Amino acid sequence: MAKGTHDFTADPRNEMILINVNGVMTPRAEATVSVFDSGFMLGDGVWEGLRVHKGKIAFLDAHLDRLFEGSKAIAMDIGISRETLVERLYESINGNGMADQDGVHIRLMVTRGIRSTPYQDPRVVISPATIVIIPEYKDALPTTVENGIRLFTVHVRRGDPAVQDQKLNSHSKLNCITACIQATQAGADEALMLDPQGFVATCNSTHFFIVRKGEVWTSSGDYCLGGITRANIIRICRENEIPVYEKNFSLTDVYGADEAFVTGTFAGVVPATEVDGRILTKGRGPMVERLQGLYKAMIERDVV
Repeated sequence: MAKGTHDFTADPRNEMILINVNGVMTPRAEATVSVFDSGFMLGDGVWEGLRVHKGKIAFLDAHLDRLFEGSKAIAMDIGISRETLVERLYESINGNGMADQDGVHIRLMVTRGIRSTPYQDPRVVISPATIVIIPEYKDALPTTVENGIRLFTVHVRRGDPAVQDQKLNSHSKLNCITACIQATQAGADEALMLDPQGFVATCNSTHFFIVRKGEVWTSSGDYCLGGITRANIIRICRENEIPVYEKNFSLTDVYGADEAFVTGTFAGVVPATEVDGRILTKGRGPMVERLQGLYKAMIERDVV
């Protein structure tokens, strides 16, 4: 069964969590939004996935930069200051007894608010933005981090900015969902997606890298989200004199790679051991293992 980088086995502690809905801590079973909410109705909003390490949110400034830039791009007023949003995030952690905890993942969602009628035009919005914060006990499986995942190249492409800008971390994720479905039905864990020219772009929920002759390659970035972990891995490579390139490359380059891996806020760095039936490594290779260690050290420095 396809697993991606996530463990779908529910942690029983999550049944008792409180979800922050517009500043009000609400029991999970009672947390709701309106059927007229812009996110439910039209996918109109932006979101962030955040990782908690030792009670602190890792790389929070970068995530909030992306959130506020996204909201500005779609002309959406979040309605509260950056400082107030940070307060709400930590209220959500502390209110659930998650202070000083590891293995906590937060989904922060901001939609345009409640509409008076099912209609695209934002002028029918009649409420402030809806802000939902869901903290959960959720961790990547150690076996996934060590043994890796399998990828399958799907027919669904990443679109150009004139269609839907991939830099927006929007609630409209149907492009990625259809890619994920095809990969899952092919027996893989996640989808590898190409750009309109046929070069490798990204995965449906993570960013993709390959290793060739000691060099780390990732896509040009033209057709993928500005990933926080992606940027951190590029920075780590440069700081540690590991040659790293953002460039166009094809599936032939992938099939002939020495190693491959994916990155994301949830699981960090995860080896991709197989692509389209081509086995690249048995478990994680030496470069992936090194980058996992360097990334862990970067998180430790960030939350101090």
